[in-house]
Amino acid sequence: MTITNTASNGALQSRKETDSMGAIDVPADKYYGAQSARSLIHFEIGEGTWPRDVMPKQVIVAMAQLKKAAALVNHDLGKLDAEKTKLIVAAADEVIAGRLDAHFPLRIWQTGSGTQTNMNVNEVISNRAIEIAGGEMGSKKPIHPNDHVNMSQSSNDTFPTAMHMAAAEAMVAMLPPVQKLRDALDVKAKAWKDIVKVGRTHLQDATPLTLGQEFSGYVTQLDRAMVACREALDHLYDLAIGGTAVGTGLNAHPEFANRAAAKLAELTKLPFRSHPNKFTALASHDDFVFASGALKMLGAALMKIANDVRWLGSGPRAGIGELVLPENEPGSSIMPGKVNPTQSEAMTMVCVQVFGNDVAITMGASQGNFELNVFNPVMISNFLHSTTLLRDACTMFREHCIEGLQANEPVIAKYLAESLMTVTALSPKIGYDKAAEIAKKAHHDGATLKETALKLGYVTAEEFDTIVVPREMTYPK
Repeated sequence: MTITNTASNGALQSRKETDSMGAIDVPADKYYGAQSARSLIHFEIGEGTWPRDVMPKQVIVAMAQLKKAAALVNHDLGKLDAEKTKLIVAAADEVIAGRLDAHFPLRIWQTGSGTQTNMNVNEVISNRAIEIAGGEMGSKKPIHPNDHVNMSQSSNDTFPTAMHMAAAEAMVAMLPPVQKLRDALDVKAKAWKDIVKVGRTHLQDATPLTLGQEFSGYVTQLDRAMVACREALDHLYDLAIGGTAVGTGLNAHPEFANRAAAKLAELTKLPFRSHPNKFTALASHDDFVFASGALKMLGAALMKIANDVRWLGSGPRAGIGELVLPENEPGSSIMPGKVNPTQSEAMTMVCVQVFGNDVAITMGASQGNFELNVFNPVMISNFLHSTTLLRDACTMFREHCIEGLQANEPVIAKYLAESLMTVTALSPKIGYDKAAEIAKKAHHDGATLKETALKLGYVTAEEFDTIVVPREMTYPK
């Protein structure tokens, strides 16, 4: 290392670090090294202060966990001495704890394998370990970023491993808020099991159901979406580590892959395991397509639920108005007293973003060439964006909308009494054609179904009252 620049007060401003391309200035107060510095120069794309352009912290933490696990396993296999292992583990623990966040400034817009981020982590751990040992940053002694921190690894297997780790952690964190939203909907479904209302298909009146039955549909949608997420999660537990450059495991001990995955499972308390085929793990990301598809399925369910809620709560005087939504904030800068279904609107926008992220992930995953996919950073960034949005949106939607929902029973009863579709109950007795005639004539004349049915002489009053009972139309009979 060579000191190149000093401030007027003698403080070191930068240092020279070297890589295979030569020497480059690195800020003196940063732990990263030459390859990270080059990345900052060559990939100044997007806003460095905007989180969506910067490599997600979850990936950095996963990489640090991986470096720690690799050091411990390499030591167990006799490839790394105890002192070097101790130094790498100590520095990695600081990264995991978030104490070195300022030293990971790289964008996701870099090499598609994530090599710059892998080296960013290697360099930071190396220099921090050197500092802990009392050495000189940039000297690569006693800890070399490639020879020691990256031992038995390649960017081609470490970054996909970190992707799976970060994605799995994020999906695990997302599921409890989804479950809580599901449970809140279930509370409403049970509370409203006896409120009979008009069904709607094609945005038109249909046969009756209960409000509880309607909400039970939402509950099951989320149940099934969570099943899909858990199935996808199981695929994310397969790790690429040990495949090294092209999947053959070159320069890694034969036991390294299984031991590293087991060590990561021990460190994270998640059931990570070695991927059964490292060529697949490096060259394709079908597991991400599957997992993102599960997020999209969840988003589709939430979109339907949020849309139904805002439509059922539309009004208050010229809409459907069967639900009364919580009033959280003023809805208009010009119309006094207006209140909007803001939680539903926020949720539907989140779902649209999740759908867009899924498209990016699908496109990225489809672009693997030969032994490597080089769209990794954009895939994991979009995936983590989706899980974060869904996690937070489920919490907000539950707390500020679903839990405070009320059934507007007078309006529900009014619509049910006016519905023409209860005529369906007469079809088994008088036939479809006569029932349709009753409905159309009643609508044309502005009369009730009963009045019209009696006028046409198709049933008696007693028969009508016995057959057309909305509550008895909400179950098989």
